[in-house]
Amino acid sequence: MKTKTLLAAVLLVVAVPFSAAADSLKVGVLTCKTVPGSRVNLLIRSTADVNCVFEDSQGKKESYNGESGIALGLDLSFKSAETFAFAVVSTSERKTGAHSLAGKYIGGQATASLGVGLGAAALVGGNNDQFGLNPLALGANQGVGASAGIGFLYIEAAK
Repeated sequence: MKTKTLLAAVLLVVAVPFSAAADSLKVGVLTCKTVPGSRVNLLIRSTADVNCVFEDSQGKKESYNGESGIALGLDLSFKSAETFAFAVVSTSERKTGAHSLAGKYIGGQATASLGVGLGAAALVGGNNDQFGLNPLALGANQGVGASAGIGFLYIEAAK
């Protein structure tokens, strides 16, 4: 019963950003890769350093560094590499640029792996909570295990 409750909660958290993004404008794509050797898995919380590149709808690119993982949930995975991409949407007419995606994002996240695996996350946040990060495609990872819970992504301009 606890597993069903956890899965229902994760699905609800994942569904909220998708419904909120219905009236949004796609402004670009954010692609992130985990930094090898940076993953820390504490069972109910996991984290890994990430390097991300945002490409806006005109082809301009910005680089970001940060951290991604599960803030609260269940993480029974052991991944050696992970890449994920998000369609970046905004509810405002404000243009991107000057690293405007920097900030904290939170939402639902789930992955499963046996050798090669798949995952998905839908996150909301950023500059004044004006951006949504919806899965462009399923993320790809290498490892073993499964995870689900409240995911996060914190990014800042690359130095």
